[in-house]
Amino acid sequence: MRKSILIIAAVAALLVPLAALAVTTPASVANQICKQELALQGQGTFNSTYGTNASRSNAFGKCVAKNAANAQKDVTSAQSQCKALQADAGFAAAHNGQTFDQVYGTNSKAEGKGADENAFGKCVSIKAHQLAGAQAKSETAAAKTCKTSLKADPAAFATKYGTSRSALGKCVSATSNSK
Repeated sequence: MRKSILIIAAVAALLVPLAALAVTTPASVANQICKQELALQGQGTFNSTYGTNASRSNAFGKCVAKNAANAQKDVTSAQSQCKALQADAGFAAAHNGQTFDQVYGTNSKAEGKGADENAFGKCVSIKAHQLAGAQAKSETAAAKTCKTSLKADPAAFATKYGTSRSALGKCVSATSNSK
């Protein structure tokens, strides 16, 4: 029984990245931001930044929740960028004579559709994930700045952000929003 649950969990874990590639949603973009931040910051800094419970084990969920609004903006911005690219009369000239549909193409999920019907979706996915990558780098830079500030002058840090478990997270939020 226990072995079958582990197998099911492993298969589900493998399918999650595939599902994220298939549809660009704010949740998938927020998830990507947090995965990139975790990789860039390391588990300790990431947990200190986002974790709010006693063991800091809820850090990933808190990160996704915090970044969901930004991710919605990223997806909306990506849609606007792609609409502008589709409407750009000079697109082909700027892309070696290729049309929007030829540049962004399609993917294997477009069964039963024309060769280039998924180009807009691929464009949105690419643009949204690029914006998410920039957001993750900004958050990581903010976390590093805050950790340096905390180490350099703990008293000043405490005065500005408090001494609670969420002080580092408050600093990161304030620092990344100001950039």
